Amino acid sequence: MSERKETNDVLEIERVQTGVRIEKRLLKVLKAIAELKDMSLGDLLEGIVLHAFEGKPPFSAKTLEDIDQFRKLYGMTLRASDSHHLKERK
Repeated sequence: MSERKETNDVLEIERVQTGVRIEKRLLKVLKAIAELKDMSLGDLLEGIVLHAFEGKPPFSAKTLEDIDQFRKLYGMTLRASDSHHLKERK
């Protein structure tokens, strides 16, 4: 892949609407982070995924502190190690 010379380049993309299902408390935390950062939930998710695809951390130490507070507020106890063990309630 080529590296982008200008980090301020605007890239035109095509977005699609999707009906992704996600754990309720996780969604609350994500929405709170997006609100804190004054961005849409979709923009936040795109940023997280693009960072993950390159093995880069998506959040600063300060944002991680904020996330910890939101996790406590919304009772979101799930961890990364839980990701392959989730089963939806019937």
